[in-house]
Amino acid sequence: MVTCYSLKAVSHLLLLVDMDKWRFKGTLNFSLFTGPSLYLMKISWLYILLTFLSVMHAPVAQSEIIDSSVAVVNEDVITLSDVNKIGKGIFRQIAEEAPPEQREEALKQARKKIITQLIENKLLKQQATVLHISVADPEIDRAQKQVLQRNGFSGEDFRAELKKMGLSQAQYRETLREQILRSKLINYEVRSKVVIPDEEIQKYFEQEYSKARAEGYYLLQLGVSWTDTAQASGLVAAKVDARKKVEAAHKLAEQGKEFKDLARQYSNLPSAADGGDLGFFKKNELATYMRDAVTALQPGAISPIIERPDSYMFFKILSNGQEKEGKERVLDENIKEEIRNKLYKQEAEERYKKWLERIREEAYIKIL
Repeated sequence: MVTCYSLKAVSHLLLLVDMDKWRFKGTLNFSLFTGPSLYLMKISWLYILLTFLSVMHAPVAQSEIIDSSVAVVNEDVITLSDVNKIGKGIFRQIAEEAPPEQREEALKQARKKIITQLIENKLLKQQATVLHISVADPEIDRAQKQVLQRNGFSGEDFRAELKKMGLSQAQYRETLREQILRSKLINYEVRSKVVIPDEEIQKYFEQEYSKARAEGYYLLQLGVSWTDTAQASGLVAAKVDARKKVEAAHKLAEQGKEFKDLARQYSNLPSAADGGDLGFFKKNELATYMRDAVTALQPGAISPIIERPDSYMFFKILSNGQEKEGKERVLDENIKEEIRNKLYKQEAEERYKKWLERIREEAYIKIL
């Protein structure tokens, strides 16, 4: 069985590319397993990881098309081997770990989601070709270098992780190429068309943000869990490594580095995708460990590092809910940027969904 450690490590290798190089900012939610099954939800991140792997583009013989085609997308064909190539690890994991009564349905849903994602990948590649969007080798070189630097991997560590995943250097580079191509295309079709006017920011601030600031604690979080690495490296070593990473990030945060950038770079908690943004809490909504860490702090302060049963973490407090009733709340640049990012993310996700729906409707798609 493939260990959780290697899967998690390579997921970081794939997803920590600095997409600012291609002017795509914000986090779009491309989650694929959205059904009620907890088992499918459990492996959804693995599926997202594996679906970035490229599929073969070689011409397929007519007899082979008849025997093994599962879908046609305009002039491209998706074959059964494409599905099996991408789904091999998922299918094995389901067979080994899913409860017997869920196994058949989990396999069925996994195949369905893989075909759906392959169709989307074909459409995106076709759109990129039409728009003459491509990725040059130097872009992949830079992206790979960034990934290794952000994860603190040496070349030897990197090769070891790829080996655990059964990936070659060439496959990994093709994965990066597809990730960059996807981001450049989405930037062209989505981000460049999203504009958040100051009036909308002001309206949001007056209706939502200032009220929330008066009522609760607005927190950012950065943490490193050791549960994924403990299986391979041992609990003690995993905890030591997690502590080192958190201490390095804590030092940078206290030096005034942008907290959300640090969270995206160092944290492996769920909040990392949103730059550590946890949102607002009333005091009685805070978990005891959170309340102990932040209630004595002033806005802008960084909490000490705290140890949890499976992770180390710390917080930045942006509001402590103690503003006086009559005190004017100012829409400063930091708050303005946070609201803009939040509204941008919402608008970008909505535009992406509509854009993808449109190109699907305009395409010839047949599932066989």
